[in-house]
Amino acid sequence: MTTPATTPMTTPATAPATASVPFSGTRGGEAPLTWGQRLMWRAVHLMGPSQSFLNCPWVLPVHGRRDLATVLAALRRMLERHESLRTTFADTPHGPVQRVARGGELTVELAVTGPEGPLATAERIAAELGTTVFAHGEDLPLRCVVVLADGRPRALAFVFSHLAVDFQALSLLSAEWRALLRGDDLPPPEWQPMEQAALEREEPFLRRSRRSVRYWRSVLETVPLEVFDHPPGEPEEPRFIEVGMESVALAAAAVRQAERLTISTTSVVMAACATVLAVVSGRPRAVMQLVHSNRRDPRTRPLVATVGQDGLLVLDLPGTGFADTCLAAHRSALMAYRNAHYDPFEMQAMRAEIGRVRGREPDLDAFFNDRRGDGTWPNLPRLAPGEDLTPLTARTRTYVTNAWPGVRFKVFFTLGTDPGTGRLSLIVDTAYLPRETARAMLLGVETLLVRGLTEDVPLAAVRDLVRAHGEIRGAKGLGPDR
Repeated sequence: MTTPATTPMTTPATAPATASVPFSGTRGGEAPLTWGQRLMWRAVHLMGPSQSFLNCPWVLPVHGRRDLATVLAALRRMLERHESLRTTFADTPHGPVQRVARGGELTVELAVTGPEGPLATAERIAAELGTTVFAHGEDLPLRCVVVLADGRPRALAFVFSHLAVDFQALSLLSAEWRALLRGDDLPPPEWQPMEQAALEREEPFLRRSRRSVRYWRSVLETVPLEVFDHPPGEPEEPRFIEVGMESVALAAAAVRQAERLTISTTSVVMAACATVLAVVSGRPRAVMQLVHSNRRDPRTRPLVATVGQDGLLVLDLPGTGFADTCLAAHRSALMAYRNAHYDPFEMQAMRAEIGRVRGREPDLDAFFNDRRGDGTWPNLPRLAPGEDLTPLTARTRTYVTNAWPGVRFKVFFTLGTDPGTGRLSLIVDTAYLPRETARAMLLGVETLLVRGLTEDVPLAAVRDLVRAHGEIRGAKGLGPDR
């Protein structure tokens, strides 16, 4: 089995353009999809040509002075250890299946580092690789380019299919990569996706699925049918865009607030995003889907596969201040996580039933996703205890990072993996939230987090925090800017 060649890249005159990585695992086989794979299977087919949104670019550095043979041997061992990386996916008369190849070959390309340096070159190439969709019935679920400098490999640029991995799985691969380069004798993984698929067909897991579906049903029976009350306006071109923000102040404020309240930084940032969304939508309640890692079971914690599923957050904003909102968001998130393990096919059947009863399914196109594997920012700059974070906001940068012509989210917050800064992005449908509104929302999240350290910002004040960062158009509840 081989992967198709990607766009040719510049290589040294003495180096081949590609290299082959043959692999031979301990077993192959076919099994039904896991619940995490079923969720991605449906998403892949819904997005069609725009499913490249689900691709996962990733970069691994080459530690030490390793030659190409050593790096390719480490890559071979990675493929042999983790069955998800040797898996294709296909539809059958009995439903979709995963097919694990025992043996095969991965073709990797070789590229010379650009002027930005090896890691930055690898990041650029990984992003380029991510623009091409996978043929999941034929391709291995990863593509790889080895970045060379002075004839030596310095970094690997990957793109993985989300059908094979989630971002927690990518963090696991990063954690074992140094040992693979050293040639360490690692114990074989004890849990693979085929074991997970078998476990999810047993009654305890089916019972868990039914409980989660009941929880979602109780919400969907009464939740508003629309994310926003206001009708769509004239969309911008392109209609679906991703606006990004890099903010050390956001990360530092989230860490302090989390320590003060003894909750996670995920809960703090999520509370700020949910608050801003509720204010912009003109509602006292935020309803969002949370992308959840779903790795509470000890067997899944070291599993390189896509395990995550969506939880359903229902947050009634307290009328007091932001600290209470953080605590309420934390409690509501725990409820969402508890009910985020289910058979997606069973869940979709329930949602279709709700649609028949209510005239159509409720629109749940508002999301929050924390992609950090451990929920930390290990490389944040050192700050004195109690240091005012407001000056840090002058270093904050916003930008438009992507356009997604076929991705039809209305609101999708993503907290990125950069270890040294808070990287928060927001995909919006510009027919509902124009580009300037999206930017104002991101900066409003930052301001709320920073201000929340020195004053308990009431909900009524959040409107002005958002409005201060730009024109707000098309958003109910924000007065004359509509």
